Amino acid sequence: MVYRISLLFVMGAVFLLSGCATNPATGDAEFVTMSESSELEIGQEMHQKILETQPIYEDEKVSAYVNRVGQALTSVGERPELTYHFTVLDNPQINAFALPGGYIYVNRGLLAYMHSEAQLAAVLAHELGHVTARHAVQQDTARTGAKVLSVMSVLATGSWAVGDAASLWSSAAVMGYGREMELEADGLGARYLSKAGYSPHAMIEVISTLKDQEKFTRHLNAKTGRQQTYHGLFSTHPRNDTRLKEVVNKAAELEKNTQVMEKDPAEFRNIMEGLVYGPSYRRPAQTKQSEENRFTHSRLGFSLVFPENWQVTNAGHTIVAEAPDKSALIHMEVTRRQEELPPGNYLRKYYDVPLLMRSEDFSQAGMLGHTGIRPADDKLAEPSRVAIFYRGSLIYMLQGEVHKPAPDTDYDKLFLDSIHSFAPARGTAALPKAKTISYVQASPGMTFADIAKRMRIGRYAEEQLRLINGYYPSGEPQEGEWLKIIK
Repeated sequence: MVYRISLLFVMGAVFLLSGCATNPATGDAEFVTMSESSELEIGQEMHQKILETQPIYEDEKVSAYVNRVGQALTSVGERPELTYHFTVLDNPQINAFALPGGYIYVNRGLLAYMHSEAQLAAVLAHELGHVTARHAVQQDTARTGAKVLSVMSVLATGSWAVGDAASLWSSAAVMGYGREMELEADGLGARYLSKAGYSPHAMIEVISTLKDQEKFTRHLNAKTGRQQTYHGLFSTHPRNDTRLKEVVNKAAELEKNTQVMEKDPAEFRNIMEGLVYGPSYRRPAQTKQSEENRFTHSRLGFSLVFPENWQVTNAGHTIVAEAPDKSALIHMEVTRRQEELPPGNYLRKYYDVPLLMRSEDFSQAGMLGHTGIRPADDKLAEPSRVAIFYRGSLIYMLQGEVHKPAPDTDYDKLFLDSIHSFAPARGTAALPKAKTISYVQASPGMTFADIAKRMRIGRYAEEQLRLINGYYPSGEPQEGEWLKIIK
Protein backbone atom coordinates (compact mmCIF):
# COMPACT_ATOMS: atom_id res chain seq x y z
CA MET A 1 0.00 0.00 0.00
CA VAL A 2 2.81 2.39 0.90
CA TYR A 3 4.52 1.62 -2.40
CA ARG A 4 1.30 2.21 -4.34
CA ILE A 5 0.69 5.57 -2.65
CA SER A 6 4.30 6.60 -3.30
CA LEU A 7 4.04 5.62 -6.94
CA LEU A 8 0.80 7.54 -7.34
CA PHE A 9 2.44 10.53 -5.69
CA VAL A 10 5.37 10.37 -8.08
CA MET A 11 3.10 10.03 -11.10
CA GLY A 12 1.09 12.98 -9.87
CA ALA A 13 4.25 14.98 -9.47
CA VAL A 14 5.22 14.13 -13.04
CA PHE A 15 1.97 15.56 -14.32
CA LEU A 16 2.33 18.65 -12.14
CA LEU A 17 5.76 19.20 -13.68
CA SER A 18 4.23 18.63 -17.09
CA GLY A 19 1.82 20.66 -19.11
CA CYS A 20 -0.08 21.12 -22.32
CA ALA A 21 1.68 23.36 -24.81
CA THR A 22 1.45 24.39 -28.44
CA ASN A 23 4.23 23.13 -30.65
CA PRO A 24 5.88 26.26 -32.08
CA ALA A 25 6.70 24.61 -35.41
CA THR A 26 3.49 22.72 -36.16
CA GLY A 27 0.91 24.65 -34.14
CA ASP A 28 -0.42 21.38 -32.71
CA ALA A 29 -1.28 20.94 -29.05
CA GLU A 30 1.15 18.63 -27.28
CA PHE A 31 1.60 17.24 -23.80
CA VAL A 32 5.19 17.69 -22.61
CA THR A 33 7.03 17.03 -19.36
CA MET A 34 9.56 19.82 -19.74
CA SER A 35 9.24 23.60 -19.72
CA GLU A 36 11.07 25.75 -22.24
CA SER A 37 13.34 27.10 -19.52
CA SER A 38 14.34 23.53 -18.61
CA GLU A 39 14.90 22.77 -22.28
CA LEU A 40 17.29 25.72 -22.53
CA GLU A 41 19.06 24.71 -19.33
CA ILE A 42 19.59 21.16 -20.58
CA GLY A 43 20.86 22.38 -23.95
CA GLN A 44 23.38 24.70 -22.33
CA GLU A 45 24.55 22.01 -19.91
CA MET A 46 25.00 19.40 -22.61
CA HIS A 47 26.69 21.89 -24.95
CA GLN A 48 29.35 22.39 -22.29
CA LYS A 49 29.76 18.61 -22.07
CA ILE A 50 30.24 18.46 -25.83
CA LEU A 51 32.90 21.18 -25.71
CA GLU A 52 34.69 19.33 -22.91
CA THR A 53 34.71 15.95 -24.65
CA GLN A 54 34.72 16.66 -28.40
CA PRO A 55 37.44 18.56 -30.29
CA ILE A 56 36.25 21.54 -32.32
CA TYR A 57 37.34 21.81 -35.95
CA GLU A 58 39.75 24.73 -35.90
CA ASP A 59 39.17 26.31 -39.30
CA GLU A 60 37.69 29.77 -38.94
CA LYS A 61 36.51 30.09 -42.54
CA VAL A 62 34.60 26.78 -42.38
CA SER A 63 33.11 27.57 -38.95
CA ALA A 64 32.05 31.07 -40.02
CA TYR A 65 30.52 29.73 -43.24
CA VAL A 66 28.49 27.04 -41.47
CA ASN A 67 27.31 29.59 -38.91
CA ARG A 68 26.31 32.10 -41.61
CA VAL A 69 24.26 29.53 -43.53
CA GLY A 70 22.70 28.25 -40.30
CA GLN A 71 21.75 31.67 -38.96
CA ALA A 72 20.06 32.55 -42.27
CA LEU A 73 17.84 29.50 -41.79
CA THR A 74 16.98 30.32 -38.16
CA SER A 75 15.66 33.71 -39.24
CA VAL A 76 12.83 32.01 -41.16
CA GLY A 77 12.08 29.40 -38.47
CA GLU A 78 9.35 29.46 -35.82
CA ARG A 79 11.68 30.09 -32.87
CA PRO A 80 13.82 33.08 -33.89
CA GLU A 81 13.97 34.21 -30.25
CA LEU A 82 16.43 31.42 -29.42
CA THR A 83 20.15 32.04 -29.55
CA TYR A 84 21.42 29.44 -32.00
CA HIS A 85 24.90 27.94 -31.91
CA PHE A 86 26.35 26.10 -34.92
CA THR A 87 29.48 24.08 -34.17
CA VAL A 88 31.73 22.07 -36.48
CA LEU A 89 33.25 19.11 -34.63
CA ASP A 90 36.64 17.67 -35.58
CA ASN A 91 35.15 14.23 -36.07
CA PRO A 92 35.53 12.11 -39.23
CA GLN A 93 32.19 10.34 -38.70
CA ILE A 94 29.43 11.24 -41.19
CA ASN A 95 26.81 12.79 -38.95
CA ALA A 96 25.07 15.89 -37.64
CA PHE A 97 22.82 16.33 -34.62
CA ALA A 98 20.99 18.88 -32.51
CA LEU A 99 20.50 19.44 -28.80
CA PRO A 100 17.56 21.22 -27.16
CA GLY A 101 17.60 24.99 -27.02
CA GLY A 102 19.31 25.79 -30.32
CA TYR A 103 22.61 23.86 -30.33
CA ILE A 104 23.38 22.29 -33.71
CA TYR A 105 26.49 20.30 -34.58
CA VAL A 106 27.93 19.01 -37.84
CA ASN A 107 30.95 16.72 -38.07
CA ARG A 108 33.63 17.76 -40.53
CA GLY A 109 33.42 14.19 -41.85
CA LEU A 110 29.97 15.00 -43.25
CA LEU A 111 31.15 18.19 -44.98
CA ALA A 112 33.40 16.17 -47.31
CA TYR A 113 30.26 14.66 -48.89
CA MET A 114 28.47 17.96 -49.53
CA HIS A 115 28.57 19.36 -53.07
CA SER A 116 26.97 22.79 -52.62
CA GLU A 117 25.84 25.39 -50.12
CA ALA A 118 22.25 24.26 -50.67
CA GLN A 119 23.14 20.73 -49.53
CA LEU A 120 24.90 22.07 -46.44
CA ALA A 121 21.81 24.19 -45.77
CA ALA A 122 19.63 21.07 -46.12
CA VAL A 123 21.56 19.30 -43.36
CA LEU A 124 21.36 22.32 -41.05
CA ALA A 125 17.67 22.90 -41.87
CA HIS A 126 16.85 19.30 -40.96
CA GLU A 127 18.55 19.68 -37.57
CA LEU A 128 16.87 23.05 -37.08
CA GLY A 129 13.55 21.27 -37.60
CA HIS A 130 14.32 19.04 -34.61
CA VAL A 131 14.95 22.13 -32.48
CA THR A 132 11.91 24.14 -33.54
CA ALA A 133 9.58 21.14 -33.17
CA ARG A 134 11.12 20.34 -29.75
CA HIS A 135 11.63 16.70 -30.73
CA ALA A 136 14.02 15.97 -27.86
CA VAL A 137 11.35 17.21 -25.44
CA GLN A 138 8.64 15.13 -27.12
CA GLN A 139 10.83 12.04 -27.09
CA ASP A 140 11.61 12.53 -23.43
CA THR A 141 7.88 12.87 -22.68
CA ALA A 142 7.10 9.63 -24.53
CA ARG A 143 9.49 7.78 -22.25
CA THR A 144 8.22 9.32 -19.01
CA GLY A 145 5.92 6.42 -18.13
CA ALA A 146 8.81 3.99 -18.33
CA LYS A 147 10.93 6.25 -16.13
CA VAL A 148 8.45 6.96 -13.33
CA LEU A 149 10.53 5.28 -10.65
CA SER A 150 13.63 7.25 -11.62
CA VAL A 151 11.64 10.46 -11.08
CA MET A 152 11.81 9.80 -7.33
CA SER A 153 15.49 10.68 -7.32
CA VAL A 154 14.81 13.75 -9.43
CA LEU A 155 12.20 14.97 -6.97
CA ALA A 156 14.52 14.24 -4.08
CA THR A 157 17.24 16.45 -5.58
CA GLY A 158 14.79 19.07 -6.78
CA SER A 159 16.41 19.12 -10.21
CA TRP A 160 14.28 17.77 -13.04
CA ALA A 161 16.46 19.19 -15.81
CA VAL A 162 19.77 17.91 -14.50
CA GLY A 163 18.30 14.54 -13.65
CA ASP A 164 17.15 13.90 -17.21
CA ALA A 165 19.97 15.61 -19.10
CA ALA A 166 22.08 12.50 -19.59
CA SER A 167 19.08 10.45 -20.72
CA LEU A 168 18.08 13.12 -23.21
CA TRP A 169 21.57 13.42 -24.66
CA SER A 170 22.06 9.66 -24.95
CA SER A 171 18.74 9.30 -26.73
CA ALA A 172 19.42 12.03 -29.27
CA ALA A 173 22.97 10.89 -30.02
CA VAL A 174 22.47 7.12 -30.04
CA MET A 175 18.86 6.23 -30.82
CA GLY A 176 17.83 9.13 -33.06
CA TYR A 177 14.30 10.52 -33.14
CA GLY A 178 12.44 7.81 -35.04
CA ARG A 179 10.86 7.74 -38.46
CA GLU A 180 7.94 10.13 -37.86
CA MET A 181 9.95 12.84 -36.15
CA GLU A 182 12.71 12.57 -38.75
CA LEU A 183 10.13 13.00 -41.51
CA GLU A 184 8.64 15.99 -39.70
CA ALA A 185 12.12 17.51 -39.46
CA ASP A 186 12.50 16.95 -43.21
CA GLY A 187 9.26 18.79 -43.90
CA LEU A 188 10.17 21.69 -41.64
CA GLY A 189 13.69 21.78 -43.05
CA ALA A 190 12.39 21.84 -46.62
CA ARG A 191 10.13 24.75 -45.65
CA TYR A 192 13.06 26.68 -44.17
CA LEU A 193 15.15 25.99 -47.28
CA SER A 194 12.44 27.45 -49.52
CA LYS A 195 11.92 30.50 -47.33
CA ALA A 196 15.67 31.16 -47.18
CA GLY A 197 16.01 30.97 -50.95
CA TYR A 198 17.38 27.44 -51.38
CA SER A 199 15.83 24.63 -53.39
CA PRO A 200 14.08 22.23 -50.98
CA HIS A 201 15.06 19.40 -53.32
CA ALA A 202 18.59 19.72 -51.89
CA MET A 203 17.22 17.62 -49.02
CA ILE A 204 16.69 14.70 -51.41
CA GLU A 205 20.14 15.21 -52.95
CA VAL A 206 21.80 14.92 -49.53
CA ILE A 207 19.89 11.76 -48.67
CA SER A 208 20.87 10.19 -52.00
CA THR A 209 24.54 10.95 -51.27
CA LEU A 210 24.39 9.52 -47.76
CA LYS A 211 22.53 6.44 -48.95
CA ASP A 212 25.41 5.78 -51.34
CA GLN A 213 27.77 5.92 -48.37
CA GLU A 214 25.50 3.58 -46.43
CA LYS A 215 25.42 1.15 -49.36
CA PHE A 216 29.22 1.15 -49.56
CA THR A 217 29.48 0.56 -45.80
CA ARG A 218 27.14 -2.44 -46.07
CA HIS A 219 29.25 -3.82 -48.91
CA LEU A 220 32.43 -3.31 -46.89
CA ASN A 221 30.93 -4.87 -43.78
CA ALA A 222 29.83 -7.92 -45.76
CA LYS A 223 33.38 -8.43 -47.02
CA THR A 224 35.01 -7.98 -43.59
CA GLY A 225 32.32 -9.63 -41.45
CA ARG A 226 31.50 -6.45 -39.56
CA GLN A 227 28.05 -5.73 -38.21
CA GLN A 228 26.12 -2.85 -39.78
CA THR A 229 25.92 -0.11 -37.15
CA TYR A 230 25.23 3.13 -39.05
CA HIS A 231 22.59 5.17 -37.26
CA GLY A 232 23.44 8.67 -38.34
CA LEU A 233 21.80 11.43 -40.28
CA PHE A 234 18.80 10.39 -42.45
CA SER A 235 19.39 6.70 -41.65
CA THR A 236 15.66 6.07 -41.17
CA HIS A 237 14.89 6.99 -44.80
CA PRO A 238 14.73 4.50 -47.66
CA ARG A 239 16.51 5.68 -50.81
CA ASN A 240 13.34 6.26 -52.84
CA ASP A 241 11.33 7.79 -50.03
CA THR A 242 7.87 8.62 -51.37
CA ARG A 243 6.77 10.38 -48.18
CA LEU A 244 9.91 12.52 -48.18
CA LYS A 245 9.30 13.58 -51.78
CA GLU A 246 5.75 14.52 -50.80
CA VAL A 247 6.81 16.81 -47.94
CA VAL A 248 9.58 18.37 -50.06
CA ASN A 249 7.20 19.03 -52.96
CA LYS A 250 4.67 20.48 -50.53
CA ALA A 251 7.27 22.89 -49.18
CA ALA A 252 8.27 23.89 -52.69
CA GLU A 253 4.61 24.53 -53.60
CA LEU A 254 3.96 26.62 -50.47
CA GLU A 255 6.96 28.80 -51.19
CA LYS A 256 6.71 28.82 -54.99
CA ASN A 257 6.81 32.62 -55.04
CA THR A 258 10.17 32.66 -53.24
CA GLN A 259 13.03 33.06 -55.65
CA VAL A 260 15.78 30.45 -55.42
CA MET A 261 19.12 32.18 -54.89
CA GLU A 262 21.82 31.53 -57.46
CA LYS A 263 24.89 30.72 -55.39
CA ASP A 264 28.38 30.90 -56.84
CA PRO A 265 29.69 27.32 -56.59
CA ALA A 266 33.23 28.71 -56.46
CA GLU A 267 32.58 30.12 -52.99
CA PHE A 268 31.66 26.70 -51.63
CA ARG A 269 34.77 25.16 -53.22
CA ASN A 270 37.01 27.88 -51.79
CA ILE A 271 35.61 27.33 -48.30
CA MET A 272 36.00 23.55 -48.44
CA GLU A 273 39.46 23.61 -50.03
CA GLY A 274 41.84 22.13 -47.46
CA LEU A 275 39.11 20.42 -45.41
CA VAL A 276 40.65 17.58 -43.38
CA TYR A 277 39.61 14.13 -44.60
CA GLY A 278 39.88 11.14 -42.27
CA PRO A 279 41.92 11.30 -39.02
CA SER A 280 43.08 14.79 -38.07
CA TYR A 281 46.22 13.72 -36.16
CA ARG A 282 45.77 16.65 -33.81
CA ARG A 283 47.50 16.50 -30.49
CA PRO A 284 45.22 16.06 -27.47
CA ALA A 285 44.06 19.31 -25.91
CA GLN A 286 45.92 20.38 -22.79
CA THR A 287 44.07 19.49 -19.62
CA LYS A 288 44.10 21.21 -16.26
CA GLN A 289 46.16 18.35 -14.91
CA SER A 290 49.89 18.97 -14.56
CA GLU A 291 52.13 17.48 -17.25
CA GLU A 292 54.21 16.20 -14.32
CA ASN A 293 51.57 13.48 -14.00
CA ARG A 294 52.04 12.30 -17.57
CA PHE A 295 52.75 8.59 -17.68
CA THR A 296 54.66 7.30 -20.70
CA HIS A 297 54.97 3.65 -21.64
CA SER A 298 57.61 3.53 -24.37
CA ARG A 299 57.31 -0.19 -25.08
CA LEU A 300 53.54 -0.10 -25.56
CA GLY A 301 53.78 3.26 -27.31
CA PHE A 302 51.42 5.56 -25.40
CA SER A 303 51.28 8.32 -22.82
CA LEU A 304 48.52 9.96 -20.80
CA VAL A 305 48.04 12.30 -17.85
CA PHE A 306 46.62 10.84 -14.64
CA PRO A 307 44.96 12.99 -11.94
CA GLU A 308 47.34 14.77 -9.58
CA ASN A 309 48.82 12.67 -6.76
CA TRP A 310 47.28 9.42 -8.02
CA GLN A 311 49.47 6.36 -7.48
CA VAL A 312 50.38 4.56 -10.72
CA THR A 313 51.13 0.83 -10.82
CA ASN A 314 52.67 -0.60 -14.00
CA ALA A 315 52.04 -4.32 -14.49
CA GLY A 316 53.18 -4.84 -18.06
CA HIS A 317 50.11 -4.71 -20.29
CA THR A 318 47.94 -3.40 -17.43
CA ILE A 319 48.28 -0.01 -15.73
CA VAL A 320 46.28 1.12 -12.70
CA ALA A 321 46.17 4.66 -11.27
CA GLU A 322 44.45 5.04 -7.89
CA ALA A 323 43.33 8.09 -5.92
CA PRO A 324 45.20 8.73 -2.63
CA ASP A 325 42.02 8.11 -0.61
CA LYS A 326 41.19 4.92 -2.57
CA SER A 327 37.92 6.52 -3.71
CA ALA A 328 38.47 5.86 -7.42
CA LEU A 329 40.85 4.39 -9.95
CA ILE A 330 41.61 4.28 -13.65
CA HIS A 331 42.34 0.84 -15.05
CA MET A 332 44.00 0.54 -18.44
CA GLU A 333 44.97 -2.46 -20.50
CA VAL A 334 46.51 -3.02 -23.91
CA THR A 335 45.55 -5.97 -26.12
CA ARG A 336 45.74 -6.96 -29.75
CA ARG A 337 42.71 -6.62 -31.93
CA GLN A 338 41.20 -10.03 -32.65
CA GLU A 339 38.26 -8.98 -34.83
CA GLU A 340 37.21 -6.11 -37.06
CA LEU A 341 34.58 -4.21 -35.09
CA PRO A 342 33.93 -0.47 -34.80
CA PRO A 343 35.27 0.86 -31.46
CA GLY A 344 31.80 1.32 -29.93
CA ASN A 345 30.74 -2.20 -30.87
CA TYR A 346 33.91 -3.61 -29.38
CA LEU A 347 33.27 -1.83 -26.06
CA ARG A 348 29.67 -3.02 -25.82
CA LYS A 349 30.67 -6.59 -26.67
CA TYR A 350 33.59 -6.57 -24.23
CA TYR A 351 31.44 -5.41 -21.32
CA ASP A 352 28.41 -7.40 -22.49
CA VAL A 353 26.04 -4.42 -22.38
CA PRO A 354 23.48 -3.50 -25.08
CA LEU A 355 23.89 0.25 -24.59
CA LEU A 356 26.38 2.70 -23.13
CA MET A 357 25.08 6.03 -21.85
CA ARG A 358 26.57 9.20 -23.39
CA SER A 359 28.04 6.97 -26.06
CA GLU A 360 30.10 8.78 -28.71
CA ASP A 361 32.81 8.21 -31.31
CA PHE A 362 35.77 10.55 -31.49
CA SER A 363 39.07 11.02 -33.30
CA GLN A 364 42.19 11.88 -31.32
CA ALA A 365 45.85 12.11 -32.35
CA GLY A 366 45.11 10.09 -35.47
CA MET A 367 43.30 7.32 -33.58
CA LEU A 368 39.64 6.39 -33.71
CA GLY A 369 38.06 5.99 -30.30
CA HIS A 370 34.80 5.61 -28.45
CA THR A 371 33.69 6.46 -24.92
CA GLY A 372 30.57 6.05 -22.83
CA ILE A 373 29.16 5.31 -19.39
CA ARG A 374 28.87 1.64 -18.43
CA PRO A 375 25.86 0.96 -16.19
CA ALA A 376 26.38 -0.23 -12.61
CA ASP A 377 26.17 -4.00 -12.10
CA ASP A 378 26.81 -6.67 -9.47
CA LYS A 379 30.56 -6.01 -9.70
CA LEU A 380 30.51 -2.20 -9.59
CA ALA A 381 27.97 -0.28 -7.52
CA GLU A 382 28.57 2.94 -9.47
CA PRO A 383 28.44 3.52 -13.25
CA SER A 384 31.93 3.63 -14.78
CA ARG A 385 33.45 5.69 -17.58
CA VAL A 386 34.92 3.46 -20.30
CA ALA A 387 36.91 4.31 -23.42
CA ILE A 388 38.73 2.55 -26.23
CA PHE A 389 41.37 3.60 -28.76
CA TYR A 390 42.39 1.79 -31.94
CA ARG A 391 46.01 2.17 -33.03
CA GLY A 392 47.07 -0.24 -35.74
CA SER A 393 46.62 -3.77 -34.41
CA LEU A 394 46.59 -2.58 -30.78
CA ILE A 395 43.59 -1.76 -28.62
CA TYR A 396 43.92 0.55 -25.61
CA MET A 397 41.04 0.24 -23.13
CA LEU A 398 40.44 2.51 -20.14
CA GLN A 399 37.90 2.24 -17.34
CA GLY A 400 37.33 4.84 -14.62
CA GLU A 401 35.78 3.32 -11.49
CA VAL A 402 34.33 5.06 -8.42
CA HIS A 403 34.33 2.98 -5.23
CA LYS A 404 33.91 5.49 -2.38
CA PRO A 405 32.57 8.76 -3.82
CA ALA A 406 34.04 11.81 -2.11
CA PRO A 407 31.93 14.97 -1.86
CA ASP A 408 32.52 17.80 -4.34
CA THR A 409 34.59 15.60 -6.67
CA ASP A 410 33.63 15.37 -10.33
CA TYR A 411 35.07 11.94 -11.05
CA ASP A 412 33.78 11.78 -14.60
CA LYS A 413 35.61 15.03 -15.38
CA LEU A 414 38.84 13.51 -14.01
CA PHE A 415 38.34 10.37 -16.10
CA LEU A 416 37.60 12.34 -19.28
CA ASP A 417 40.63 14.58 -18.76
CA SER A 418 42.84 11.50 -18.65
CA ILE A 419 41.11 9.91 -21.65
CA HIS A 420 41.53 13.03 -23.76
CA SER A 421 45.18 13.38 -22.75
CA PHE A 422 45.92 9.96 -24.27
CA ALA A 423 48.39 10.07 -27.16
CA PRO A 424 50.98 7.94 -28.95
CA ALA A 425 54.35 8.15 -27.21
CA ARG A 426 56.00 10.29 -29.86
CA GLY A 427 57.70 12.78 -27.55
CA THR A 428 58.02 16.04 -29.43
CA ALA A 429 58.08 14.39 -32.85
CA ALA A 430 55.78 15.83 -35.47
CA LEU A 431 52.50 14.04 -36.00
CA PRO A 432 51.68 12.68 -39.46
CA LYS A 433 50.21 15.18 -41.87
CA ALA A 434 46.46 14.89 -42.28
CA LYS A 435 44.82 14.20 -45.65
CA THR A 436 42.85 17.12 -47.07
CA ILE A 437 40.27 17.84 -49.75
CA SER A 438 41.36 19.74 -52.84
CA TYR A 439 39.60 20.60 -56.10
CA VAL A 440 40.76 19.99 -59.67
CA GLN A 441 39.07 20.22 -63.05
CA ALA A 442 38.65 17.00 -64.98
CA SER A 443 40.80 16.71 -68.07
CA PRO A 444 39.69 14.81 -71.20
CA GLY A 445 39.44 11.06 -70.58
CA MET A 446 40.10 11.35 -66.84
CA THR A 447 38.66 8.48 -64.77
CA PHE A 448 38.28 7.90 -61.05
CA ALA A 449 40.44 4.79 -61.32
CA ASP A 450 43.28 6.89 -62.78
CA ILE A 451 42.98 9.50 -60.03
CA ALA A 452 42.86 6.85 -57.30
CA LYS A 453 46.17 5.33 -58.46
CA ARG A 454 47.92 8.64 -57.78
CA MET A 455 46.63 8.99 -54.23
CA ARG A 456 47.76 7.17 -51.12
CA ILE A 457 44.54 6.74 -49.22
CA GLY A 458 44.59 3.01 -48.69
CA ARG A 459 42.21 0.38 -49.96
CA TYR A 460 38.99 1.35 -51.74
CA ALA A 461 40.51 4.64 -52.93
CA GLU A 462 38.36 4.70 -56.07
CA GLU A 463 35.19 4.05 -54.06
CA GLN A 464 36.05 6.86 -51.65
CA LEU A 465 36.63 9.28 -54.53
CA ARG A 466 33.35 8.31 -56.15
CA LEU A 467 31.48 8.80 -52.88
CA ILE A 468 32.76 12.30 -52.14
CA ASN A 469 32.08 13.32 -55.75
CA GLY A 470 28.60 11.83 -56.05
CA TYR A 471 29.56 9.16 -58.61
CA TYR A 472 29.08 5.97 -56.61
CA PRO A 473 29.01 3.23 -57.81
CA SER A 474 29.60 4.13 -61.47
CA GLY A 475 30.06 6.94 -63.96
CA GLU A 476 33.02 9.09 -64.97
CA PRO A 477 33.62 12.85 -64.73
CA GLN A 478 32.94 15.17 -67.63
CA GLU A 479 35.68 17.32 -69.11
CA GLY A 480 35.98 20.58 -67.16
CA GLU A 481 33.95 19.32 -64.20
CA TRP A 482 35.26 20.26 -60.75
CA LEU A 483 36.26 17.20 -58.72
CA LYS A 484 37.35 16.64 -55.14
CA ILE A 485 40.62 14.81 -54.69
CA ILE A 486 42.38 13.80 -51.48
CA LYS A 487 45.91 15.12 -50.93
